[in-house]
Amino acid sequence: MATILVVDDEMGIRALLSEILTDEGHTIELAENAAQARAMRERLRPDLVLLDIWMPDVDGITLLKEWGSSGLLTMPVIMMSGHGTIDTAVEATKYGAIAFLEKPITLQKLLRAVEQSLARTPANKAPAAAPVTLMASPQPLLGGGVEMMTVESAMTGGMGLPVLPVDLGPQAEQSFDLDRPLREARDAFEKSYFEFHLARENGSMTRVAEKTGLERTHLYRKLKQLGVDLSRNRRGGAA
Repeated sequence: MATILVVDDEMGIRALLSEILTDEGHTIELAENAAQARAMRERLRPDLVLLDIWMPDVDGITLLKEWGSSGLLTMPVIMMSGHGTIDTAVEATKYGAIAFLEKPITLQKLLRAVEQSLARTPANKAPAAAPVTLMASPQPLLGGGVEMMTVESAMTGGMGLPVLPVDLGPQAEQSFDLDRPLREARDAFEKSYFEFHLARENGSMTRVAEKTGLERTHLYRKLKQLGVDLSRNRRGGAA
């Protein structure tokens, strides 16, 4: 079992993650800010760090960059955030994070990310930037709505530039090459996002508009711009 350092300024999240991972047999140490995290990383040499991005003193990305630039990133780091975006996930992996989890974190995704991160990185070797997976999380662990998105590590074998595999449920799985302009990468993700909701709602534009928070006219315009095939997702003339 591993020694895991959990860094988060929210006491409830620290306590909950500690309880879950302790039940899995790991030794858990807690830090509520970057200063404590630095000291514990130096003293404990943890096997894995779960690092929150938004903290009051020094944010997690800055701490991650600091560890990387000073040769201290000798353990895998899983970033956590309640306000994460694809851009944030890409930035985190660029600076050495092996995975990115968006809160609310599901139990299954947490345990799988921890297991895969520990298995991927040999002891005393800094992790390379890892690909990430964007997955729908129907059962949030830490509160919030059911339609949350969780970004987690997708442990693939090959070398080269990161690819973003997106789990669209039983319908399909797609991969996005991140070695392209940001706008192209975002458009590719948005197209898959809307296709996912169209398939889930049997082509109903009304329900997709409600789910995505877009006005119907704006939604039609967006789908046309992205080149989404509406006829493919329509079932029985759904409105």
